[in-house]
Amino acid sequence: MIEIRVVSATLGSFALDSVTFGIPEAGYGVVIGPAGSGKTTLLETIAGLVPTRGGEVWLYGRNVTRVRPEERGLGLVYQHGYLFPHLSVRENVAYGAADTHAVDDMIDRFALSSLLERDVRTLSGGERQIVALSRALARRPRVLLLDEPFSALDPRSRSAVRRALRTLYFEQEFTVLHVTHDFTEAGLVGDVAVLLDKGRVVQYGDPEDVFRRPATPWAASFLGAENIFAGEVRPIHASEPDFAEPPPDERFELPVAFSTGGLTMYATGDAVPGPAHAVIRAEEIAVSLDASASSVRNQFRGEIVELSPAGALTRVIIDASGTPLVATLTTRSVQELGLEPGKSVVAAFKATSVHIC
Repeated sequence: MIEIRVVSATLGSFALDSVTFGIPEAGYGVVIGPAGSGKTTLLETIAGLVPTRGGEVWLYGRNVTRVRPEERGLGLVYQHGYLFPHLSVRENVAYGAADTHAVDDMIDRFALSSLLERDVRTLSGGERQIVALSRALARRPRVLLLDEPFSALDPRSRSAVRRALRTLYFEQEFTVLHVTHDFTEAGLVGDVAVLLDKGRVVQYGDPEDVFRRPATPWAASFLGAENIFAGEVRPIHASEPDFAEPPPDERFELPVAFSTGGLTMYATGDAVPGPAHAVIRAEEIAVSLDASASSVRNQFRGEIVELSPAGALTRVIIDASGTPLVATLTTRSVQELGLEPGKSVVAAFKATSVHIC
């Protein structure tokens, strides 16, 4: 397991500030955040390469804050590989390996046999990353730290290497913390997502919760939510049939109304009355030509102002009473509905699709 307890560290003019989160034993954590947010510094602090100014680093139940890097039982793979230039590919993979079998296993899993005698200085960026990953895994680490390990790989190679890593991860049950800019990758491989900005943890938890229920408007914007509205929220649970008392001691959601511009939309949550933000992901908004009788609480008539096709998907902007709603539809749906700028449509989304923050 990886447990970071109120850790602060400084590297040059940059500082990690009171970073706290945990990855369970044999869990797979992903770290996301903008450039300069401290992702690499975080990994180096866990590895012991950057000393802490405060707080504690715990690995597999052991406080390693003052333990030397080589004694922490972990592997670290940088984005640029950093191979030993005076060693061949095979010698790089074998450096620090647990045993000969581990070396041969990595060579086989990551299809390195054709590169073994190559001078590492002649390798492509992607090949360097695969060799660096193989070298780290050949040590059979209990904790693996990955800093953009697939960034130089083409899509097909990335998929194959990621699949081989996941297979090994499930077999050997080590703990991973993986820095990535690829949100799809974060959602595919992660058990825990850590969102970092300016050296601070903005949010961490289940990746689906982090992406669908961002803690702040900034987090929502960074994570790709296109509908972020400032407005006022008020509870409506006193009005039947919006609310029914649940069984005692059970957690429940309260219905709320959120007003922004000319729209009032319904949501669920435990929001404090007053100023707030509402977040709706574009893929949660359905578009039709007419309103429908359904369980969908939020249905707004509007006019299409822009269509932006991008392959199989099309971004649709609808002006609903002066408030722009952005929907993502399949391009085929756009064609079948005959959507075009100026056309009157209905934008609909469930109350559960509205996240109040």
